[in-house]
Amino acid sequence: MPEGDTVWHTAANLREDLVGRTLTRCDVRVPKFATVDLTGEMVDEVLSRGKHLFIRVGPASIHSHLKMDGSWRVGRHRVDHRARIILEAGDIRAVGIDLGVLEILERDNDESAVAHLGPDLLGADWDPQLAAANLVADPARPIAAALLDQRVMAGVGNVYSNELCFIFGHLPTAPVRDIADPLRLVSRTREMLWANRSRRNRTTTGDTRAGRQVWVYGRAGQPCRRCGTPIAYDGEAERVQYWCPSCQR
Repeated sequence: MPEGDTVWHTAANLREDLVGRTLTRCDVRVPKFATVDLTGEMVDEVLSRGKHLFIRVGPASIHSHLKMDGSWRVGRHRVDHRARIILEAGDIRAVGIDLGVLEILERDNDESAVAHLGPDLLGADWDPQLAAANLVADPARPIAAALLDQRVMAGVGNVYSNELCFIFGHLPTAPVRDIADPLRLVSRTREMLWANRSRRNRTTTGDTRAGRQVWVYGRAGQPCRRCGTPIAYDGEAERVQYWCPSCQR
């Protein structure tokens, strides 16, 4: 599932393949921007901001958000109906597939699209003190909802939200006022994303072996790795939740 670490890794790959190259093809398959053609322009920068990705080309900025199912692929993959944009620079082809958001912005003003975000967990603006203050600003808010709010800190998705609640021993529905040390929680969040930013297979347990990478996410009915209690699951919530009924209170 795309989260801040996935987007950071995607941006790094696109940066390596595209920056400094001149586009020989630009095919935008979103009606509002279908007439935009950046062919002949050079790719200057690729950067991530939380779950957002920007490709700065000439006077424009290609802004995308992967949402739940999106991805960028580099290589001579077959292009099908899921492609939202195709960029080519000589023998390099980058395809944005099932992107939840794709828009072409004026480069000089592209950061306005992410001005609402909190500190970027993988960015130069990371500020743990501000993130901790944002997290507990509404004491009655459920922890999972606060973690998923990109205005609190940018980069957490549902996998990390569920895993962090387990690690700190709280139910996803518990209020943020129950967090004893908010600064420790946001600092651990940053450590986890930072450790996974270059990995293809994310791990929150520290074990990269297949089937051992996560504590609770996606493990409904399986035994808790700490106490053996079957992991509970709520698929009716706005975002799916997993927890251990014994380890989390």
